[in-house]
Amino acid sequence: MAAVAEAPVERPGRVKSFLKLVTIEHSVFALPFAYLSALTAMRVHGGQVRWLDLLLITVAMVGARTFAMAANRILDRRIDARNPRTANRELVTGAVSLRTAWTGAAVALVVFLAAAALLNPLCLALAPLAVVPLVVYPYGKRFTNWPHAILAVAQAVGPVGAWLAVTGTLAGSGPAWLLGAAVGLWIGGFDLIYACQDADVDRKIGVHSVPARYGLRFALHASTVAHVVTFALFIWFGALVGFGWLWWIGLAFTALAFGYQHLVVSPADLSKVNRAFFTANGFVGIALFVFALLDLVVRLGLRP
Repeated sequence: MAAVAEAPVERPGRVKSFLKLVTIEHSVFALPFAYLSALTAMRVHGGQVRWLDLLLITVAMVGARTFAMAANRILDRRIDARNPRTANRELVTGAVSLRTAWTGAAVALVVFLAAAALLNPLCLALAPLAVVPLVVYPYGKRFTNWPHAILAVAQAVGPVGAWLAVTGTLAGSGPAWLLGAAVGLWIGGFDLIYACQDADVDRKIGVHSVPARYGLRFALHASTVAHVVTFALFIWFGALVGFGWLWWIGLAFTALAFGYQHLVVSPADLSKVNRAFFTANGFVGIALFVFALLDLVVRLGLRP
């Protein structure tokens, strides 16, 4: 009886593999706060939506995040290989070559800089500064127990950059800095939770983090403090720019999401960390943006 030939296994293309490497779909988590900052600035400066600016902000944000993720994966590939949780990442398994990863990172960086240049001269001038924490963050775990703070700085850049993209000036950008600080503390606080998964492995292989150095309970308490301050900054931002009841409804939903995030994760049970990430974090950004957008259009007269 003749043997039946096995069908060849189809391997994904380099572009598809690279997009999986940088989890391109997670770009959606950072975009709502950039849009919130940009639309608030548009309402303050003329009250008209500038669609081209929003498109360029989208391109810049996706480009910057893609570069950051690629750089992170490249610089951490040897650490990832020693951690069972990350040992199946594409650069470790060979699904993506180092050359492809470097090429993708370079292309993403060029896209980010080009979008910044098309927005205005200030954005182009400040773009290299925005790149610095994106590159420093992967190295952070090698020299500080608080690499989460570097990630917070990197994430804070988005709302500030979006405001400057609209206005072209630092004058009057106070609300953007408040929102940026809130977003930075939000993500940095969650990174404290996320890092708890690797505390034991990190201690063995010499990777620095708050959970590895101070323990899970301290890390989770620090995350709670960060998120309480985050919520206070969201309140301050809403009051400063004149948001009304719709914003406060969105903020109430955000409080529930924060509470859920901290209830489902404990030092004795880290099994729901990913659920907290995908559910709570995704919900926070989308809920706040949707209710803020409604407030901007319905109450504050932002025109499409």
